[in-house]
Amino acid sequence: MKADDARAMSPDQLSDELMKLKKEQFNLRFQRATGQLENTGRVREVRRDIARVKTIAAQKRAAEKTK
Repeated sequence: MKADDARAMSPDQLSDELMKLKKEQFNLRFQRATGQLENTGRVREVRRDIARVKTIAAQKRAAEKTK
């Protein structure tokens, strides 16, 4: 996910996306533990996407408070 895509989302969409990413991260951790994980780079991508979504959500909340 790119930052521009996340910035275009509403706060509700961002929270839904965050929940989806956390579920994926959980599944990837299980796959890694059981030796079934094929794309190890996806763990890093998901972790960074979670951080990106959280950052943009915080920025939107801060912008809302200043209005």
